[in-house]
Amino acid sequence: MAYQYNSYCGLYCGACDALQANKTGNLKITAEKWKMNPADITCHGCKSSVISIYCRDCDIRKCAQEMKVEFCYECKKFPCKRIVAFNNDPHPHHSIVLKNLNTIKVKGKKAWLRREDRRWRCKKCRMRFSWYSKKCTKCGSLVYNCILEEKELKRT
Repeated sequence: MAYQYNSYCGLYCGACDALQANKTGNLKITAEKWKMNPADITCHGCKSSVISIYCRDCDIRKCAQEMKVEFCYECKKFPCKRIVAFNNDPHPHHSIVLKNLNTIKVKGKKAWLRREDRRWRCKKCRMRFSWYSKKCTKCGSLVYNCILEEKELKRT
């Protein structure tokens, strides 16, 4: 099974709880915790053919596919109202997408994916964590999650 950690909008799917549950084999446990059907959160990333209920009807994903772009920054309309609204909506993990898209544009997808892989791992034990994790599930260390990141982004 190939997992796709990059998305059209600039989110790093590797930090998504649903994708992590799929990859680690905790899909059933996560679905029960969220009171959902496991099929609804089965996902290998938004650019794969196996997509969770959260991303199946994503307007940004549909638009990027229609425009035949790998990333939103490649579109002649970038930054459009849709991606700016997504970046500024109430979900803290969305607040990084414009910055991520710029990084991908400047440094390339591979460099960005390497950086994101490091960014979403515990500094102490290297265990992956997700956008909203507060502590590492392996060693208990505090982690720098998207809520903290969003606060920092708003200060700059």
